[in-house]
Amino acid sequence: MRTAVVLFTRDLRVHDHPALAAALASAEQVVPLFVFDPTVLARSAAANRLAFLLAALADLDASLRQRGGGLVVREGQVVDETMRVAGETGAEAVFLSEDVSAYAQARERRLGAACAGQGLALHLLAGVTAVPPGDLAPAGGDFYKVFTPYWRRWQRAPQRALAPTPRRVSMAAIAAGRLPALADLTSGTASESLPEGGETEGRRRVARWLSRGLEHYEGLHDSLADDGTSRLGPYLHFGCLSPLELVERARSREGAEPFVRQLCWRDFYAQLLAARPETSHTDFRPRGRGWRTDPAALAAWKAGRTGFPIIDAGMRQLAREGWMHNRARLLTGSFLAKNLRLDWRLGAAHFLDLLVDGDIASNSGNWQWVAGTGVDTRPNRIFNPIRQARRFDPDGAYVRRYVSELAGVGGRAVHEPWKLARLPDGYPEPILDPAGSLIAA
Repeated sequence: MRTAVVLFTRDLRVHDHPALAAALASAEQVVPLFVFDPTVLARSAAANRLAFLLAALADLDASLRQRGGGLVVREGQVVDETMRVAGETGAEAVFLSEDVSAYAQARERRLGAACAGQGLALHLLAGVTAVPPGDLAPAGGDFYKVFTPYWRRWQRAPQRALAPTPRRVSMAAIAAGRLPALADLTSGTASESLPEGGETEGRRRVARWLSRGLEHYEGLHDSLADDGTSRLGPYLHFGCLSPLELVERARSREGAEPFVRQLCWRDFYAQLLAARPETSHTDFRPRGRGWRTDPAALAAWKAGRTGFPIIDAGMRQLAREGWMHNRARLLTGSFLAKNLRLDWRLGAAHFLDLLVDGDIASNSGNWQWVAGTGVDTRPNRIFNPIRQARRFDPDGAYVRRYVSELAGVGGRAVHEPWKLARLPDGYPEPILDPAGSLIAA
């Protein structure tokens, strides 16, 4: 084969990239391509993810250039632009990493039809998850609906070999185009405390995490103040890191299982969304939840002004950093859906607007879990924010870090400021009665 197009989507790396490796092995020259789809951009003003994406694309372009290639950038409908680039370069095939969302699946179907119409081969390869979504199925079913049996099967699943990292990328002659500025893509502004995007930074963080963080993960991952998590989510979401390579590298270390289990959760939600794409916006298990309409309560929750410090700290961390500690995600989600009884979709949409690692599969899956409409086997579970705060932020350090009005309140008293002789200036009264409305664990 003379020329092949490699269409990059959520796989912005050169290490363990099966589609790129297969194209380089099959064709004399390749065209690495990324397309900015205005249909996708119009749906969201997610400036944090777009800023990270632009940095990741710049890093990918640099990596390809170091190997003699470069990234071709286009704007328009993905299938149309891919076929146009294929025509300009005389490509005979398109290589693509298979993805799971409704949009991604529709894109693959359209691309397959377009390629067939032009006599091109379309090659869909793994790379977005550690275990491909369709590889595992329970007896009598087409996908797993409960995590624990999936986890047991996932641990024993055969794994593909890691794809070789290219030393040389021979590229077809074509105008490269240019990466747009953030202002060209959205009117929104990105948070000031975003992580640096790209595979180079992602791999640097993995090395640091495996050498200094992984061994402490089991003991610290729920501690809000210690923040003993990897913070690798954005790099996994955009494919700056190979999830399979990360699993393999982690498994080579002592005490890796709790962290690897979280990577399995990512695959679990991906296989769920692949099988049921509508669960990004519809209840997986409808249970007749009676959602309220309360714009004021929703606004207070988004702004981190509910009067419940642990909830407000989480929401302010999200606004400041484009990221939130996983334990705080559970607490803020439960508070919205179970205490305020507001529709989980409202919370999921807000998270996707701000999270750098906002992933359709994991975001909707986790939100449905806390709302009791998803895969949780205990759908009536409610997290009591006061008890949870005492357990996972016992000295109040996490709250004081993000809720400036409470910075002068010492110790665990910071979790119940309504009990103080005087509520600190600027901090709101609780929007729910702490004595009568907070139940469960």
